[in-house]
Amino acid sequence: MIFADFLKAVGQLTDRRFRRVMGIGVALSLALLVGVYALFLMFIQWATPEAVQIPFVGPVEGLQTLLSWASALFMIGLSVFLMMPVASAFTGLFLDEVAQAVEDRHYPALPPAAHVPFMDNLIESVNFFAVLVAVNIGALLLYGFAGPFIPVVFWAVNGFLLGREYFTMVATRCIGRAGAKVLRRRYRGQIWLAGTLMAAPLSVPLVNLLIPVLGAATFTHLFHRLQSQR
Repeated sequence: MIFADFLKAVGQLTDRRFRRVMGIGVALSLALLVGVYALFLMFIQWATPEAVQIPFVGPVEGLQTLLSWASALFMIGLSVFLMMPVASAFTGLFLDEVAQAVEDRHYPALPPAAHVPFMDNLIESVNFFAVLVAVNIGALLLYGFAGPFIPVVFWAVNGFLLGREYFTMVATRCIGRAGAKVLRRRYRGQIWLAGTLMAAPLSVPLVNLLIPVLGAATFTHLFHRLQSQR
């Protein structure tokens, strides 16, 4: 059923509002990655000389160029980790707009959702961002014991957090924060699985730029499906 929710989200990519939000989201994500990359290059230029004196070899030129090329590969890998907080920040900025577009097309009989003030969503997202960073720092201890299963642990940890946040934000619009917590506890397994399935493609460079929008739409479908089963 979760895959059916995802396929419905994919099917709405032609929606004008989806394209607008996705364009903004991709632009902001790329701007963040380019900004971090630029700072990293500036650090390399500051920290390394033009030539390095190696014993018995002499001066070696082009070290900055070599490190610059290596830094490009490093930033591609770093984007895997950066997209997790980007996806969390997305909830406070655009989730309401995506959820409304989904409801207008697929659930037109529903009464209008309650408007959650932007600042409330933004504060919630900032708090969640702090939790996401703290939990991932703590999870570094687990990675030492996970061996080849490090990606699975990484997806499971972040999937739990992202699923919790996205579902809560979507559900709060319709049934309030207290009702969202009750429903989230009741279906925590499905929500965790959906979040993990969202976290996995966030680890794929370029593909991860599209996931925040698709994730918001998928969790909107997931919420309404679970709500109808009560």
